[in-house]
Amino acid sequence: MSVLTADPRLRRLELTITRRLDGLLRGQYAGLLPGAGTEPAGSREYRPGEDEVRRIDWAVTARTGTPHVRDTIAERELTVHVLVDGTASMDFGTVRLEKRELAVAAVAAVGFLTAGAGNRLGAELLGASGPRRFPARAGRAHLLGILHALLGAPRAAEGASAPELAAALHGLRRGLRRRGLVVVVSDFLDDGPWDTELRRLAQRQQVIAVEVTDPRELELPDVGLLTVVDPETGRRQEVPTGSRRLRERFAEAAAEQRHRVRTAVRAAGAAHVALRTDRDWVADLARHVLEQRRMSTGGVRR
Repeated sequence: MSVLTADPRLRRLELTITRRLDGLLRGQYAGLLPGAGTEPAGSREYRPGEDEVRRIDWAVTARTGTPHVRDTIAERELTVHVLVDGTASMDFGTVRLEKRELAVAAVAAVGFLTAGAGNRLGAELLGASGPRRFPARAGRAHLLGILHALLGAPRAAEGASAPELAAALHGLRRGLRRRGLVVVVSDFLDDGPWDTELRRLAQRQQVIAVEVTDPRELELPDVGLLTVVDPETGRRQEVPTGSRRLRERFAEAAAEQRHRVRTAVRAAGAAHVALRTDRDWVADLARHVLEQRRMSTGGVRR
């Protein structure tokens, strides 16, 4: 038995994904997360509120006098690239697991559920020492190697300069030669212009942005004087969490920040999946898949 196969963490991940998600996501070949796809499949009438304006087929619209959109399907052989944020802010977690572990779980879901049928998976880990790239290849052994590398990636030193997400997205976009699926896994706690690069990436690729958060990033507990450390800069600050007004302001600022992330992702034309360290990430992922399938088939949103 290989070292990778013997790793109990990877084995648990694989069993969790195949048992709880495989039956849901298999069936008609529609890709990991049903969506626009990348192979042309004719045109159909535009559905207001459901279809993106940028997918309007202007030639058919002009010929018929009725707005139509380009319809697409997933490839029979899909190339998937995952960009995983491994910066210092991901080394945080106060409930079931750390954000970096949740990111690995998301990558595992992508990998196990797109394995087979000639599909290939490539990965890029954005760490403190810069991006580490894994070429797109097929096979379970290749996927396990990526997951093992992600689990064993060194943590960023406190106060070390963090690489920018925008630069990583730019480099990934320049390196892709054909259309496929790109999954970006991050907490998006980056002040750079990552939204611009995400929009450029989504112009040619089907993009899924997986946002990972921890509940303590959304609200502060009342635990008296709390010392907090910014993992990106190493700056420390004493926070009097006994102040209700301070906790309310923190929650308001956190909610506004997350709203900006969701708005930026959707404006870029990417799908948005929100996962939290205190929630059942499998159920959240399944819920998103069902919603996407319902929307893609013209069903009523529930």
